[in-house]
Amino acid sequence: MHQPAHWRTLLPALLAAAVLSGCGFQLRSSAPVPAALQPLAVSCAAAIPDPLCQAVEDNLRLGGVELASRDKAHYCLNLGRFDQSQRTSAVTLQGAAAEYDLRQRVWIDVIGVSEGPLLAGVEIRSSETFRYDEDNVLAKEREQRNLENTLYQRLAQQILFRLSPLTEARIQALQQQRGANAADDTTLPEDTPAP
Repeated sequence: MHQPAHWRTLLPALLAAAVLSGCGFQLRSSAPVPAALQPLAVSCAAAIPDPLCQAVEDNLRLGGVELASRDKAHYCLNLGRFDQSQRTSAVTLQGAAAEYDLRQRVWIDVIGVSEGPLLAGVEIRSSETFRYDEDNVLAKEREQRNLENTLYQRLAQQILFRLSPLTEARIQALQQQRGANAADDTTLPEDTPAP
């Protein structure tokens, strides 16, 4: 008699876990990059770590995004600047570092082949804390490398989500706004004297 009651309480929890894990898998496996941006080129400046550039391309391919060379693409995703820093986030009673906060930032632009930028100088950031073991320096270095790779993946996923609002309608709205701004800059009101 106790076993069915146990299953009645356990079954909803198992179902909820299955649904949540299914949702997480679906979100990670599909990139929300609109078709309007495709085919898309990816360009990484010399300062961008190779694993980050590779993570961006891999995530785009995983999401079914058509990648092309710059001369065949409609738009280009530029990763221009990268910054990594670490700072002490906790200390031991002896004043030694016990934890570090590792931070990464990358700046991106999305530029159309025939238009100006859709995104310009957008900063994407990610951070994580890791423990410092002064008795095992090799393990600490390995943990930091693993953490850097994790942060590259997070940055790549955030970049894809920053591309998601760039639908055809949004791109057209940005182009019209740019055209209106350009017209305002070139025409002076009649009562305004030229400089």
